Amino acid sequence: MPISMRDIDFERLYADHAQALFGFLAYRTGDRVAAEDLLAEAFERALRSRRRYDPAKASAKTWLYAIALNCLRDQRRRAEAEGRALRRGGHDPGGPAPDAGLDRVEDRAVLGPALAVLSEEEREAIALRYGGDLTVPEMAELLGERLTTVEGRVYRSLRKLRAALE
Repeated sequence: MPISMRDIDFERLYADHAQALFGFLAYRTGDRVAAEDLLAEAFERALRSRRRYDPAKASAKTWLYAIALNCLRDQRRRAEAEGRALRRGGHDPGGPAPDAGLDRVEDRAVLGPALAVLSEEEREAIALRYGGDLTVPEMAELLGERLTTVEGRVYRSLRKLRAALE
């Protein structure tokens, strides 16, 4: 049976990774409030499942980012389902919310269109690498992909971003 994560270890996990994880989530969502909500949800899920954490399978950081990535994907699926329901009801969910963008980074107006040229996988790679401050080997472990695949994805993404920003 795997050794469970003690409360002290969980507190250290939060202290060590919350800021970078928030950066990743803010980078992915472009919305501070949504990133804060997702961060809280990720740590809540981690806290509830800490007894199932197995350090032999993954580092605590990788485990935490996997949980956050699942939270992000769940949130995106919920938003898509809500949008479909609103369209069926005759409403336009495509318009921005009244407060959308108030907390966004100034450069988001420039970076947003550049990020749009990237595929979903490429945006995720850039967010994990630079928003979440994960190393490429950590990303490969998290995503369950070969190191060379992730390295190539990050390289191609950066090349596309540079071209789009020039």
